[in-house]
Amino acid sequence: MQTHSRTKLLVNLSLLCALAYVIMAVGRIPFFMLPTFSLKYDPKDVIIVMGGFIYGPMVSLSISLVVSFIEMITVSTTAWIGFFMNVISSVCFACPAAFIYKRKQTMISAVLGLVCGALLTVAAMLLWNYVLTPIFMNIPRAVVIPMLWTVFLPFNLLKTSINAAVILLVYRPLLGALRRANLIPQSPMLHASDTKRPIGVILVAALVLITCISFVYVYYRKPPDKETRLNEYSIVDCSDRVLPTVGFIA
Repeated sequence: MQTHSRTKLLVNLSLLCALAYVIMAVGRIPFFMLPTFSLKYDPKDVIIVMGGFIYGPMVSLSISLVVSFIEMITVSTTAWIGFFMNVISSVCFACPAAFIYKRKQTMISAVLGLVCGALLTVAAMLLWNYVLTPIFMNIPRAVVIPMLWTVFLPFNLLKTSINAAVILLVYRPLLGALRRANLIPQSPMLHASDTKRPIGVILVAALVLITCISFVYVYYRKPPDKETRLNEYSIVDCSDRVLPTVGFIA
């Protein structure tokens, strides 16, 4: 029985890794459509968090490592730096959310975990862009500093907000369907009162998602002014948002 459970777990984790990779590869959506740079959102962190909600934060860590490594050797053009930044971004978002949720599996815990994960992700990506981008791309740090607040901060806020909203909208019905199909174990910590989806949380998540999408469409599709062009520098997001010459890490 134990061998069967372990095999079932490995199969489920393999499926989650495959799904996260496919979504990453085909689901990239451009946020910044400017002549000098482009940043793209992909929803793989939704799957990574879902895996953590089901099995715990170590599974989120494992999926992040596996998917980022496969991405590095297949579709990535940024080698180890893209791998590192992808892992940092996914782990900072998914692991705190999974850790908080697994302690008490309620909607409130899910919201709290996702908020903590989003804040940690934004802080970590600002720090690592500040540290690594000038070194890796051989450009002045003075060029990177303004981009932290005008590009990378809003990009990561939007990315984590969209991921959190999508998770809150889909995780309860998806987990319920998986449990009814006996694909994942029943949780002894999940009380009957916790299986209901609070309408307030669902409405707020939907509003956040709609607001983020509208903001991206209205704001980032505006023609850039001359100050946005950053003179001779072009920007690339090192988690595989590639454009000519010089790259930054989102």
